[in-house]
Amino acid sequence: MTPWSLIIGLGLGLLVGPWAGPAAPLLSEISKWVIQLIKAVAVPLLFFAVVNAVHSSEVRLKSGVRMVGIAIVNAAIALGIGMALSHWLRPGDALRSLWSQTSPQPGGQPALIPSDLKLDWMKNLSSWIPASALGPFVENAVIPVIVLALLLGFALRGERQASGDPASVRGIETLTGLLHAGQRVSERILFFITRAIPLAVFAAVASAVAKFGYGPLAGLFPYLGVALLGLSIHIVFTYQAWIRLVCRRALGVFWTEAKVPVLQSIGTNSSLATLPFTLRALDRLGVSRQASALGACVGTNLNNDGILLYEGMAFLTVAQALGMDLSIGQQLSAALLCMLTGMGVAGVPDAGFISLSLVLTTVGIPIENLPLLLSVDWILGRARSVTNVLSDMTLSIAIDGPRRRA
Repeated sequence: MTPWSLIIGLGLGLLVGPWAGPAAPLLSEISKWVIQLIKAVAVPLLFFAVVNAVHSSEVRLKSGVRMVGIAIVNAAIALGIGMALSHWLRPGDALRSLWSQTSPQPGGQPALIPSDLKLDWMKNLSSWIPASALGPFVENAVIPVIVLALLLGFALRGERQASGDPASVRGIETLTGLLHAGQRVSERILFFITRAIPLAVFAAVASAVAKFGYGPLAGLFPYLGVALLGLSIHIVFTYQAWIRLVCRRALGVFWTEAKVPVLQSIGTNSSLATLPFTLRALDRLGVSRQASALGACVGTNLNNDGILLYEGMAFLTVAQALGMDLSIGQQLSAALLCMLTGMGVAGVPDAGFISLSLVLTTVGIPIENLPLLLSVDWILGRARSVTNVLSDMTLSIAIDGPRRRA
């Protein structure tokens, strides 16, 4: 797949969309089929990658602490950028007239958003613990899959170091060989599936244009523009500062290798589905397998900067559109909720919009007209995915440190 194939798919989607009409639902399903196939293989790949990294390398506590610290710093910066831009540029004011023209759906709540939506902290934490060995793979539950992978990886490493039985050692070597083969086979399957990504891009864009038309792009332009501006600022300043100033790596080399995973994330709208390309790019950049496993595999559920920045901007935008003046305490509470609800959702398309609904409901901001934002979310969703992929790469490089130069 080449960059031009994605561009052609995007262009054809924009051109064909207005005439798609009755074919729009079919086109939407076609795009979902490709993404579902990719995610079906991406979750096992994530499992194999984490297990192989843990049992074959020394994952130090210091690296884990560094990963969490850097992810929190980047998340705080992302939230700060989103909220600051929303305060400064006030995109919600431009939305107010469009907002008032949109009638709520019958029953007072949008069909896409449950009326009893609540944030259950204990249930959220409990969902990270796998209830069975196969359940997380069936449900594509990323964090429980990582928990299982970590347990297996540490168990294999401990048994290999402690066992003195030659038969046991041979059995472990056979099992680890199968795990490495599983990772390579998963990567090969994904390579074949991703050739259909340009088709998925065409189908998704054509379906969105057929459903919403071009009109919402003009009406929601301030909202769309501020979100894209915030994501661009975070990428250009925050990530490049880490790469160049902290890790002392060449920006030109980084962007040369980042090009492929960035384009893949635009096509798939999922940082999880882009994982094999992210890992391959990090290998070419000379990042250690330990660092890439932590940053791109384990840390992918902590450093969802694209989602966090979007939520920080969007909840203030919605409040402005409704004429609500949020107190500092409400804004800080919403910012904390954004960080907590953003965990573990990077691999899910449109996860940013789903978690935004949860944040607004918990803080007490009405969400009756929120589906209006869906008309341009097919653009923002891809921008969030690009940011999340670059966040994974930056975190991996920062964990690896300046000792390895690209």
